[in-house]
Amino acid sequence: MKYPRLLSAGNNNKVIALSATEAGKLFAGDTRSDIGSEAEKMQAANRINSLVVKFLRLDIDNDTNSEMLVMERLYPIDFRAHEVAKRELWLEVFEDEVKGLHRKGFVHGDLERPSGTSGEKYDNIFLTETGLRLIDVGISVLREKVGDKLFERRVGQELEELEKFGQHFLNR
Repeated sequence: MKYPRLLSAGNNNKVIALSATEAGKLFAGDTRSDIGSEAEKMQAANRINSLVVKFLRLDIDNDTNSEMLVMERLYPIDFRAHEVAKRELWLEVFEDEVKGLHRKGFVHGDLERPSGTSGEKYDNIFLTETGLRLIDVGISVLREKVGDKLFERRVGQELEELEKFGQHFLNR
């Protein structure tokens, strides 16, 4: 099906423009992700800091009759247009906010795309007018849901991805 308001299409879901301030992630058919779980994780991250795209509500897209997670609409900026000194500052804030999420029991888990999947290597990180932001919490984990052992493993993996992202962001 064609989506005239399509913003992006991941492996499992499509994101459409709803307005100048809202975007909707469509859950049509077997998406391999649960809309309620994603909403819960997004809300948990939003309570910690503003790094993860803001959850607004759950709804139905009338055009496709799909369940939809409505979130704030972000407008990405190409970071390569900015001086390295600015990028260093944005990266420092981003790293602090990612670690803040970890301290409060949230791991994003998808900073770096797995090899073999479509899209850019760091598709889930946007530079916006307010700094670096995270999107798509589908494989995120909450410590309270997975326990300390798995959570700490995911934190370690994410810190490795964070290091790689930093090199990419500053040196590209």
